[in-house]
Amino acid sequence: MSGPREQVLVTAGELAAELAGPRPPVLLDVRWSLAEPDGRPAHRAGHLPGAVFVDLERELAAPPSPTAGRHPLPSPADLQAAARRWGLRRDRGVVAYDAVGATSAARVWWLLRWAGLGDVRLLDGGLGAWLAAGGSLETGEVVPDPGDVALPLAAGGPAAMPTTDADGVAVSDGTLLDARAGERYRGEHEPVDPRAGHIPGAVSAPTTANLTAAGTFLPATDLRARFEALGALGAGGATGAAVAVYCGSGVTAAHEIAALTSLGVPATLYPGSFSQWSSDPARDVVTGA
Repeated sequence: MSGPREQVLVTAGELAAELAGPRPPVLLDVRWSLAEPDGRPAHRAGHLPGAVFVDLERELAAPPSPTAGRHPLPSPADLQAAARRWGLRRDRGVVAYDAVGATSAARVWWLLRWAGLGDVRLLDGGLGAWLAAGGSLETGEVVPDPGDVALPLAAGGPAAMPTTDADGVAVSDGTLLDARAGERYRGEHEPVDPRAGHIPGAVSAPTTANLTAAGTFLPATDLRARFEALGALGAGGATGAAVAVYCGSGVTAAHEIAALTSLGVPATLYPGSFSQWSSDPARDVVTGA
């Protein structure tokens, strides 16, 4: 039986074997960044064979607003409609990837898990790992046959991944991790949100520190040591303390949750994140380390 890490991550070699098998997973290409929000040109130029492009701005988020943040969660019905456009099927798993260490692909991983889909993983190391393992690329558009996936959340079922809101963050006595870059946490640089700094009580935990120089997730022992040092795990790696995560708009925070989930540690997403929090003048913002 696979452990928690194998339920979150798949290596390039393992994926190649699965794609050659009788029930290959559906591949989702979620290339996106603040600097290059439209990943479609990169997808057309070269993607994993059969991978479907997923538009993070339009398909993985509802319209932005100051009260909801830059990337509010899509409605379950909209997410299910998008999943069917991507060709997701009831009898197939899903593997998502990007070219930035899964920091954008983790958004679709989290959303599909939140909506009740169990077999969703991230390609560890993304496009770079695939190429390093000798994988081939295709060019052009991919238009799959419509899928028949049914997301339990869209049918009125409970969410399978926990969330919180600004009020919940304000009163929580658990550990709150800020997944943004350290300079944004400290308030030294804020490229997009109304105010610079961080939520009072939050601990700086940049998402990029979950990764090796090659863009793969750190080994489990190193990840566990990291989160223990951040206060998200008890002594010796014990779980139990409530952990919530935010970032700028709920995208890279999903990567932090993927890292914690790979250790068997549950964590809660604050979807509105700092873009929502900093837009409310009634909410305090702190600067400095």
